[in-house]
Amino acid sequence: MFDHLISKAQLERFYSHMESLGVGEIRQYAKGTTGLVFRGRMGEKEVMIKLQRPDSPRQNFAREAKVIRALEPFNVTPPLVTYGKFEGLHFLIREFAPGKMLLHATLEKRHLFEIVEKTALLDRVGLDHGQIQGGKHIIIGERVYLIDFEKAGWRKPRNLTSAMAMLFLNGNYISRRLGEKFGIEDAFLSKLGSELREYKRTGRISGVLSLLSRL
Repeated sequence: MFDHLISKAQLERFYSHMESLGVGEIRQYAKGTTGLVFRGRMGEKEVMIKLQRPDSPRQNFAREAKVIRALEPFNVTPPLVTYGKFEGLHFLIREFAPGKMLLHATLEKRHLFEIVEKTALLDRVGLDHGQIQGGKHIIIGERVYLIDFEKAGWRKPRNLTSAMAMLFLNGNYISRRLGEKFGIEDAFLSKLGSELREYKRTGRISGVLSLLSRL
């Protein structure tokens, strides 16, 4: 999967470095525009490893590591294990988030409540994820986790409103699927818009949660 992005020799050295940190059973998982992603195990824990792509001049892993550490008390995203450098390439290791990307997951009402609560929490601490739209950075399992804070920043946040637009208002694949599942009508969407405006004005999520409870 990564043959054209990193040499076999360097990859083997990276695996050896990970093993020296206690990471075993390492396997290639995915690739992004700035990173190569692996899965592995540290004792009883499954972990996710992100390594800066050798062909990427841009790396935001140090910032992402700081964000993950800042969020650890809130259980919004899996904890960071470590951050470091390997042969000039940045990497981070965090605990694995079990589940499916929202884009492919079957959402229940409890998941919707948890998405509201966790995106609102990010809003309250002033952190904008930056990639809520699209459904790839919200993991749905026994718990809901937000992942990949590489583009996050301490700026005016729009996490909850972005999530609700993706889930219900934008007419995309996700909102159409949820519309069919829950029998959502125009009156609900209109009321949701009103509750989101109220949220932006007051910061209260009670109206949004009350509306979702009627689904």
